[in-house]
Amino acid sequence: MASDLKQLLGEKPSSSALSEHISTLATKVSKPEGAVPEVKSYSDAVYFNYYPLGLSLMFKPVNGYKPKTGLKRDDLQDANLILDGIDIYNVPKPKAGANAARATKSPYTTYPISPIVLSLVPFPPDKDGKTRAESISITPETTGKEFVLAMGEPDRKGGGAGPSSGSIGIWCEWSKDGVMVEFGGEESRGPQAWERGKDAVWKVISIFPPKKD
Repeated sequence: MASDLKQLLGEKPSSSALSEHISTLATKVSKPEGAVPEVKSYSDAVYFNYYPLGLSLMFKPVNGYKPKTGLKRDDLQDANLILDGIDIYNVPKPKAGANAARATKSPYTTYPISPIVLSLVPFPPDKDGKTRAESISITPETTGKEFVLAMGEPDRKGGGAGPSSGSIGIWCEWSKDGVMVEFGGEESRGPQAWERGKDAVWKVISIFPPKKD
């Protein structure tokens, strides 16, 4: 099983490393059928959704391959697909007194491995001589404040404030690490989302090939 999920990027759908990782998760939740994904195919991307495992994989077609929409798993050309994105899900428990009607129901369950350890790109020491941690350990309770403490200020962020995006949770992206985090719960939405967001726990972690400057 991959100790760092980033190691799985670039794998083909039927690779042994990927198959082993999925079967380990299915065993962990005692749902062998969880290892069979719901497949959604498009010309520019193929998604494998593992709802009981809290995991979604996005494969990028290569070598000029353009999959048709609505293909079944057996119809895909594995040799021409590489893993280009991983989404891990967390279903935060609503806090006492939280507006249950506002809580969005996710078809995914919480990813069954904790902590999730992700390697971080080394940065030069800051002005105080402090160096960046080599990795971050993430549990279902990890908050926005803890992500920023370990990873530093994000390269991009959005969501939360404003009437048009009031129901969108806040998100942060660390482009050089290839990590984007979307936060959940009442703290992550609405006009005061960025003030309260430090206490919001993560809802989705997206892992992708790091972006260069």
